[in-house]
Amino acid sequence: MGNINAIITGVAGYVPDYVLNNEELSRMVDTNDEWIVTRTGIKERRLLTEEGLGTSYMARKAAKLLMKKTGADPDSIDALLVATTTPDYIHPSTASIVLGKLGLKNAFAFDFAAACCGFMYALDVACNMIQSGRHKRIIVIGADKMSAITDYQDRATCPLFGDGAGAVMVEATEEENIGLIDSFHRTDGKGLPFLHVKAGGSVCPSSHYSVDHRMHYTYQEGRFVFRYAVTAMGDDCEELLKRNNLTIDDIDHIIPHQANLRIIEAVAKRIGAPMEKVLVNIQHYGNTSAACMPLVLWDFEKDLKKGDKIIFTGFGAGFVNGASYLKWAYDGASAATVK
Repeated sequence: MGNINAIITGVAGYVPDYVLNNEELSRMVDTNDEWIVTRTGIKERRLLTEEGLGTSYMARKAAKLLMKKTGADPDSIDALLVATTTPDYIHPSTASIVLGKLGLKNAFAFDFAAACCGFMYALDVACNMIQSGRHKRIIVIGADKMSAITDYQDRATCPLFGDGAGAVMVEATEEENIGLIDSFHRTDGKGLPFLHVKAGGSVCPSSHYSVDHRMHYTYQEGRFVFRYAVTAMGDDCEELLKRNNLTIDDIDHIIPHQANLRIIEAVAKRIGAPMEKVLVNIQHYGNTSAACMPLVLWDFEKDLKKGDKIIFTGFGAGFVNGASYLKWAYDGASAATVK
C-alpha cells in the first residue's frame, strides 16, 4: 500500500434565485452602482429570502448536486463537514441537519467555524483525515447565509455580502503528486475589535437592548481589515511558494477569498500574479464567506484540468488567514455539464 493522499473528485454549488443588484440596493440605503463597483467590484448578490430557510438548506442543495455529479453511494460517505459562520441554530450543528436530510447512515458530521477561511481550513482537516487512512470519502461544504447578519441600513457593509453554498467531495488516492500538497495557515487572535458580530453569543446574549441597538449584524472597520488582508494573504502565498520551490509562473490558478475585488487585485499585485490567473466571481455573488472558494470552483470547474497547480488564499474574522497548494485531480469540462 502506497502513501495515501487526498483529492477533490467533484464540486457543486447552490445560490438562491433572488438577485439583489446594486440598483435595487440603492433604493434601500444611500448608495449607488458606481460607488459599490468602484470600491468592491460587486454588481449583484444572491439572497435566501424564503421564510424558515437557513444555511442548511443551501448546504443540502449543494451536497445533493455533488452526490449526483459524482455518483457517490450515500452509504460510502464517512464524514460531512460544514464550514459556516451563520449556523441554523446555536445547536445542533448545521452539519448534523444536512446529514439527516441527505440520509447518510455511516457518516459523522460537525460544523467548522473559521469565518471566511472556513472552507479552506475544513478542506485541510478533511484531507488530513483522509491521509490518516481512517477515512476514504468526505463531503466538505462551505455555506453561509450572510444576509441574516447584514445590516441593510449600513451602506458600508450591506453591499458586500450574499448567500450561497459550495461543496466538494474529498477522496483517498494512492496516485502520486496529486491532491493537497501543502498548507500554510495562521490565526492572529487580535482581530476581534475590527470585525465581529457584537451580540448573540455567550458574552452578550440576545436581549431587547441588543436587538434595539442593532448589535446582531456584522461590524467591520473596513480600511484596517483591507490593509491587513492584503498583507496576510500576500505573505501566505509567498511563504507557500517558497516552501514548495515554486514561483508564481508555476501556478495555473489562484483562488482567493472573494471579499472585495480591490483586495484581490492588491494581493495579485503583491505576489506578482497576472489577473488572468486569478479566478473571480465576486461580481455576481458578493462575499459569501465560507462559500466563496467552493463557489469559485463550481463556476470555473470547466476550466480546471488534471494536474493544474492551484493556490487557495483567504482572510477572515479572528483574524484568520492562510494559503493552500494543491494539484487538481480531474478534467473538469465534462463534469461541469451536470447541473
